[in-house]
Amino acid sequence: MRPVPSREPSGWPVGLRPGAVRFARASGHFDETIAFYRDMIGLPVVAEFTGSFGEDGVVFGLPDTAVQLEIVRAREPDDAAGSFDQLVFYLDDAAAARAAVAPLEAAGSEPVGEPHPYWAARGGVVHRDPDGRDVVFAPWVFGRDPEPG
Repeated sequence: MRPVPSREPSGWPVGLRPGAVRFARASGHFDETIAFYRDMIGLPVVAEFTGSFGEDGVVFGLPDTAVQLEIVRAREPDDAAGSFDQLVFYLDDAAAARAAVAPLEAAGSEPVGEPHPYWAARGGVVHRDPDGRDVVFAPWVFGRDPEPG
């Protein structure tokens, strides 16, 4: 059995106290993907860069700079994203999930017809971004609420 690392009062392992966390993804459909997250989902843009060490990208705040999603223009077209390459938004309830997907559906995005059985059983609504990655809108907050279904 492996030893459990000591924890800071914040819950982070001792010696690891980040001021922010960023998840980065390459995008083969960069312009469409930026518009999807910015205009359809409504994430705030906290930074944009062009030609930074040869890369172009946009950083979204979730909702601010403490947690960030970075999309970088891919140099080569991406293969289809894997089924577990997901961004999950845990929302307060089904009404909040419906409100969150309303702008996507108004813009013509349709929910995935057969999402992963876990999300289907728990009322999650799944849309795909332009790179084929799942964006899940779950009607409960993981770790706070009991899982539905």
